[in-house]
Amino acid sequence: MDEPVDLSEVKEEIEEDNEDLEEELESEVPEQEELEEFEDEEEFLKAKSRGVRKEKVEADEDIVEERFYTIPLGKAWISTRKKRAPRATRIVKSFVLKHMKVRTEAEDEEEAERLVIDNEVNEKLWSRGIEKPPRKIRVRVTKDKEGVVTVLLAEGD
Repeated sequence: MDEPVDLSEVKEEIEEDNEDLEEELESEVPEQEELEEFEDEEEFLKAKSRGVRKEKVEADEDIVEERFYTIPLGKAWISTRKKRAPRATRIVKSFVLKHMKVRTEAEDEEEAERLVIDNEVNEKLWSRGIEKPPRKIRVRVTKDKEGVVTVLLAEGD
């Protein structure tokens, strides 16, 4: 049988655990270096409350061009059943290359632009397996200053 538990001992253990947690939280207070990244403490607190670091804020500012497309994938269904999802990914790539005017080859000393397809888009294409990709997909395509084109799933899909 279970022995009776003394409530005072349990309360002491809980208080000790709370003290340990408070010490851990105090150790996570930002150091002076982190505060220097931001112009003032208010900006830091706003960024912290949103869960956003300064690097992510700068990444949003680097976007040069952003477009939304609905890409038709009906031609993927023309191929054999076991090749439809890979063909759908190739259709997405070619569509974005064509519509965003991405240079795949380097000219002189310039770097070639890159095309990055987000993992969510890939999962959406493969969501029903290799035989039944979606008939169309809605994406958000962004291009940044370096020429990197990123294909993201449109919000709400």
